[in-house]
Amino acid sequence: MTEDEAKAFLTEGLNVSRETFERLDALAKLVIAENEAQNLISAATIPNIWARHIVDSAQLALFAPQKGVWLDLGSGAGFPGIIIALIRDEPMILVESRRKRVDFLQRCLEWLSLSHVRLYGGPLENMPTENVDIISARAFAPLPKLLRLAHRFSNDRTTWILPKGKSAKEELALAQKTWQGVLDMKASYTEAGAHIIVASAIRPMRKK
Repeated sequence: MTEDEAKAFLTEGLNVSRETFERLDALAKLVIAENEAQNLISAATIPNIWARHIVDSAQLALFAPQKGVWLDLGSGAGFPGIIIALIRDEPMILVESRRKRVDFLQRCLEWLSLSHVRLYGGPLENMPTENVDIISARAFAPLPKLLRLAHRFSNDRTTWILPKGKSAKEELALAQKTWQGVLDMKASYTEAGAHIIVASAIRPMRKK
């Protein structure tokens, strides 16, 4: 996907308004500027930030319920959490443990006036449990570990939306040794051969 195709996907595929598009552009500029101080994204991906990061994050909204509280794990540079918060006016919780990235995310929330977003700065293991409707994670942890750490925030109706690139099939097979539920793979719009794991009713497999 080229940068022009990525921008067209936002306006035509996701019906992003001009105002929202401008806020997405503002976030892209904030990330690029901050990248000089800390390695938020690979420098090699900056020329393709719309396809590699913004649309790669925004596409997750296509697999989510229309409404609900969204929990994003390892939010880092704001991908996908802040991107989703810019295109959906639904409660969002960002989780990030690295101090410098927490500070950056807080500045982004203030700059973009995202009052419906809450930021938890610390390890997920220390975060108080609460049930959410959607869980996402981009480059957070291998799938079995991710499910183990985040399962306490889910219920049978929670939708998990987990971009896993080209390793999705292998990670899914490994997770299915100890976890069960409705697990599916969806093709990524931004990268050929990459997939997003979409799951629900996730629960540990009973030991025989």
